[in-house]
Amino acid sequence: MPSLSCHNLLDLAAAADDAALPPSTASLRLPRVMSFATAASPASPTSPSMPALARRVIVSHRLPLRAAPDAASPFGFVFTVDSDTVAYQLRSGLPAGAPVLHIGTLPPSVADLASDELCNYLLANFSFLPVCLPADLHSRFYHGFCKHYLWPLLHYLLPLTPSSLGGLPFDRALYHSFLSANRAFADRVTEVLSPDDDLVWIHDYHLLALPTFLRKRFPRAKVGFFLHSPFPSSEIFRTIPVREDLLRALLNADLVGFHTFDYARHFLSACSRLFGLDYQSKRGYIGIEYYGRTVTVKILPVGIDMGQLRSVVSAPETGDMVRQLTEAYKGRRLMVGVDDVDLFKGIGLKFLAMEQLLVEHPELRGHAMLVQIANPARSEGRDVQEVQDEARAISARVNERFGTPGYTPVVLIDREVSVYEKAAYYAAAECCVMNAVRDGLNRIPYIYTVCRQENTTLVDAPKRSVIVLSEFVGCSPSLSGAIRVNPWSVESVAEAMNAALRMSEAEQRLRHEKHYKYVSTHDVAYWAKSFDLDLQRACKDHFSRRHWGIGFGMSFKVVALGPNFRRLSVEHIVPSYRRTDNRLILLDYDGTVMPEGSIDKTPSNEVISVLNCLCEDPKNRVFIVSGRAKDELSKWFAPCEKLGIAAEHGYFTRWSRDSPWETCGLAVDFEWKKAAEPVMNLYTEATDGSTIEHKESALVWHHDEADPDFGSCQAKELLDHLENVLANEPVVVKRGQHIVEVNPQVSACKLPS
Repeated sequence: MPSLSCHNLLDLAAAADDAALPPSTASLRLPRVMSFATAASPASPTSPSMPALARRVIVSHRLPLRAAPDAASPFGFVFTVDSDTVAYQLRSGLPAGAPVLHIGTLPPSVADLASDELCNYLLANFSFLPVCLPADLHSRFYHGFCKHYLWPLLHYLLPLTPSSLGGLPFDRALYHSFLSANRAFADRVTEVLSPDDDLVWIHDYHLLALPTFLRKRFPRAKVGFFLHSPFPSSEIFRTIPVREDLLRALLNADLVGFHTFDYARHFLSACSRLFGLDYQSKRGYIGIEYYGRTVTVKILPVGIDMGQLRSVVSAPETGDMVRQLTEAYKGRRLMVGVDDVDLFKGIGLKFLAMEQLLVEHPELRGHAMLVQIANPARSEGRDVQEVQDEARAISARVNERFGTPGYTPVVLIDREVSVYEKAAYYAAAECCVMNAVRDGLNRIPYIYTVCRQENTTLVDAPKRSVIVLSEFVGCSPSLSGAIRVNPWSVESVAEAMNAALRMSEAEQRLRHEKHYKYVSTHDVAYWAKSFDLDLQRACKDHFSRRHWGIGFGMSFKVVALGPNFRRLSVEHIVPSYRRTDNRLILLDYDGTVMPEGSIDKTPSNEVISVLNCLCEDPKNRVFIVSGRAKDELSKWFAPCEKLGIAAEHGYFTRWSRDSPWETCGLAVDFEWKKAAEPVMNLYTEATDGSTIEHKESALVWHHDEADPDFGSCQAKELLDHLENVLANEPVVVKRGQHIVEVNPQVSACKLPS
């Protein structure tokens, strides 16, 4: 249940959703299958459950489920767990005994069979709860918006290119389908969620909007989100017409996870440039302050399931395949690549590099071979067909040019390949080539390393391996022993292949041992446990705060306030105001009397009229408090005879228009300005958009109009520079929001009588 402190606001927000969002699809309704705990009231901020026993709700686009036709089985299919999916493998890292519920769509083969009976069957037998989307909605959501707009853009493919290359221009109707699908997921989660107890873990870009829908319904929900795709640079992300909606949705999670620091850095940059949000790093954790909540950012790549992979490597089927491959490729230098068929895997570039290798090193002809396994495409479209056609054409050309009877330089396998056959190729190949031009993580090099290490069929073979790895792949930072390449440079990749084949066995062993040590200790259980613990830590303050929902539709957000916060109400203020005989009213100018974003800061006639009305009451003493210069404020408020002004943060004070300006007992020697101003001028010339504000008592360097990242960096440098230059002066150098300010030191402040 929603927090009582935001109940009315949430009702208001929900009432506006029908206009702000597309209609929700009709989904199958299940009975409440879990018991619900009533949300703690704001007056009793105590979590009712033990974190270790909290249920984990894993939400992904697809359920980790396989369905094989079988007329004799219930519903005409045999259902089994798909243990190859990350969403299921992560269970190994969750606390023992903690219940786990998976929510997602059904496999395509059984999507048309969705019914209450099937949903209850999967829930009872697998703890899987299906989200049932109509076929046309799922097609628009997945193949339309996700796969042909969002996914290419996250991989740096702007929709300026022809749609045949995989990218589509933004389509508002497809975006509404995306929101409708995400709302259907939220409906399913809502049916079973106990928000005070459960931990919700959302996976990947298909469900980017889901945190907003859940936060709207459950302000205290414990929500984690992990993005398995790249997060592009802010310049790319800011091209999305609904960029604020998607970024705000991520900020509605408590914990946001990324594979690499680059992805997290791009996310933080987008938050800074779009919302002006800064982040802080404290004790190893990165946090973004967002309306009273701290959104934690986590950086850790997904590992592999060591137990599952070891069982595959040690299987008799794998051993038989290894022996067959060893015999078939006897005397050859075997390299292997395994990729999905899509635009970004660089299969064509890899084949061109193989061709270049054989051109530049004729001695490798008849010996070096590249086996490329092409996994089935995950989406549909002309782009997939063109990738397949290109790969076949280049491989055929290379084989025709350099092939001989019994020797095929490029072996392209574009059929279904079992896990045992893949493991056998990994074990038999002395080099793995991963040439993707952009990929979120790609665990293939991890799997290759383990297969080379754990294989027991080749008893006398030393444990060694070499990986040629694109620097634009998410696993690249974690594999420091790989030969990193720019996949766009065919010559560089060819030279890397040659270096791998000519590398000494001793160096191959050292690189292999380094990789295996990392992969075996940072497996999927390690990743899941780390994320789960950080999600609990990120949510530990939920019950010590009050939560208020504000905004409509995808603009919704939650304001978190301390337990002692009291909302000011007119009913409370007016009677107290009338009972009081001596009132001091202090009004901040910028951001209170005048809007923060207003360019013209001159007070309007209405503001002057209101201030005069307040000042006419003999029981009131009204002051404008500002950091602005006294001359500017005097000019603006000349019509206000009885208004007091505190200028330059109180350095100058005037009790009425006709009274003289008074100063606090501060140092009056301003010789320090002669040293500070040249330093500020230096940074102003070097930082486009920055300015210097000259006050009688202070100097202020503003960088709010400069580039956010560069301005912030320059402000840090300026702060250090001024502190060194003015170390022996009676001043204080401080940094504020978009400013660096130098003020006189306070000695004894003499208040006016």
